[in-house]
Amino acid sequence: MDEQKENQDLDFNNRIPLDDLKTAVENIKSELQKVIVGQDKFVELLIVALLADGHVLIEGVPGIAKTITAKLFAKVLKTDFSRIQFTPDLMPSDVLGTSILNMKASEFEFKKGPIFSNIVLIDEINRAPAKTQAALFETMEERQATIDGTTYKFEAPFMVLATQNPIEQEGTYALPEAQLDRFIFKIKVDYPTLEDEIKIIETHHQRKGKLPQTLINPILDASKLAEFKDKTQSILVEEKIIKYIAEIVSKTRNHPHLYLGGSPRASIAILNTSKAFAAISGRDFVIPEDVKKSVAPVLNHRIILTPEREMEGMSTENVINMIVQSVEVPR
Repeated sequence: MDEQKENQDLDFNNRIPLDDLKTAVENIKSELQKVIVGQDKFVELLIVALLADGHVLIEGVPGIAKTITAKLFAKVLKTDFSRIQFTPDLMPSDVLGTSILNMKASEFEFKKGPIFSNIVLIDEINRAPAKTQAALFETMEERQATIDGTTYKFEAPFMVLATQNPIEQEGTYALPEAQLDRFIFKIKVDYPTLEDEIKIIETHHQRKGKLPQTLINPILDASKLAEFKDKTQSILVEEKIIKYIAEIVSKTRNHPHLYLGGSPRASIAILNTSKAFAAISGRDFVIPEDVKKSVAPVLNHRIILTPEREMEGMSTENVINMIVQSVEVPR
């Protein structure tokens, strides 16, 4: 609320016209609010990740609308969508596709797998073994897949939304650090408040059995999204803001409570998502508040606590807050 007031009080002329971007973001939020209750921060982070051209890991217990939010988020975009349920017996070819012998042409023909889409929802990503998870490395980082020596480029936009359950460990495989690093955000979804829970029950009752997808209308197409991404990349970032980001990430690498700190990829992710936060606020320049909003979701899956601190019950968010408070905010 304070930030909205601050934005209203500021009298500035944007170099980059952002009114249409801001309006589209508000329309996406209001469209999703028809069904999704009390997950405003979750939805905002999904939009920011989309504008920053990143992938998102969504973590939370079952039944709190992780999957349905991801599916409805894809529905507000006029793009292709596919869903892959990860299981222990899933093979890389089930994700990427496979070559099949065409009897008429007497040659092998490549049949694309479900990863060849625009928005890809991977449900329970930690249920597939390392071999299948490794199949995502090239696709997530380079937006392409190399099969049988041939490279297939993905059409833009390409975004992976992956869900995982932090509680159930039976039949799951920990994601490799190299794969975790390819997610721009890890969003932790909590239980709704009592007031939100009441609204959830009421809206479900009022739908009278109608599927949530039928209530959501597409808002944004691929060409407009590409235009908004270009505008986001052009957001002004002063040198003192870049130094502020670098100092925060650098402190994670020598902090006594951390075994592993953030990589330069983390710094770039904070930069890109800070620009997106500025853009959806209608500003063409980044302020420290944008950086602070980006730090936790960017870093919480990239840093590892020391065993001693983990045993004490400390969380990565605790350490991130300590680091942010210890770095001087640029003026």
